[in-house]
Amino acid sequence: MIVSLDGAFVPPEQACLPVGDSALLFGDSLFETLKAHDRRIHFIEEHLDRLTLSAQLLEFPADRDRLHQALLETAQRLPWPVSRLRLTLTRGDMAGFEPCSETGRFVITAVPYREPGAAERQTGAACLWAPNQRVNPLSHLPQMKRGNYADCLYAAQYARRLGAHEALFRTPAGEVLEGATTNLFIVREGRLLTPPAGDLVLAGILRRQVLLAAATLGLPAMETAFTDADLLTADEAFLSNALIDLLPVATVAGQVLQRGPWAERLARHIRQNAKAP
Repeated sequence: MIVSLDGAFVPPEQACLPVGDSALLFGDSLFETLKAHDRRIHFIEEHLDRLTLSAQLLEFPADRDRLHQALLETAQRLPWPVSRLRLTLTRGDMAGFEPCSETGRFVITAVPYREPGAAERQTGAACLWAPNQRVNPLSHLPQMKRGNYADCLYAAQYARRLGAHEALFRTPAGEVLEGATTNLFIVREGRLLTPPAGDLVLAGILRRQVLLAAATLGLPAMETAFTDADLLTADEAFLSNALIDLLPVATVAGQVLQRGPWAERLARHIRQNAKAP
């Protein structure tokens, strides 16, 4: 693991945060997960756009230029062909509920990452219904990736424990939302559909790239609600996030879904046009 703490590289075993940091006390942090190929970080500007917007809305200290430079410096040290980076931003030290710092803290960690291989993409992802509900205590700020990720962690661990790739959230009325760590798309009647970003659906970085790619490739796309029945009878379904890119959904709760060509077409277009410094 490579660790950058406030821009200074330190051995992982020596990296630490004070016990009064907001991340430890309240889960009060923001984060982005990024992927790098051969030391080039994909969609770095888009990730920083989302992080700094969230920081502004929550009044987190955030120096975008400094974060950008620290990410690039981390990327230059990457020894692996593919890497997963996480940028975590905290409010810094707290005195009760009041912040003590005007600068906050940030931590960047980098580790090797194994992307889904050709066989895994061909097989597709086995999904389950999450046993819990998607919760966002700050639902008026849905675009944030906050460190308090308990609902998603619980669902993701549930899926892994049962041998599945992803847990999918749905509302009590049966509307499908997203995965624990992914956005969800379906193709029905020649249209690409994805649940609208809002109170309970994150506007993922790759989600946006999928919508842009669909427009370029002539696939009509809509952000619209759909039900679990729509998903199970779709012509095609796939997951997206910054690490896996696009991964077809093979089954949901044991029911086999149809497969189609669009996941690979869109993924190929996104890979060819991935932005990197």
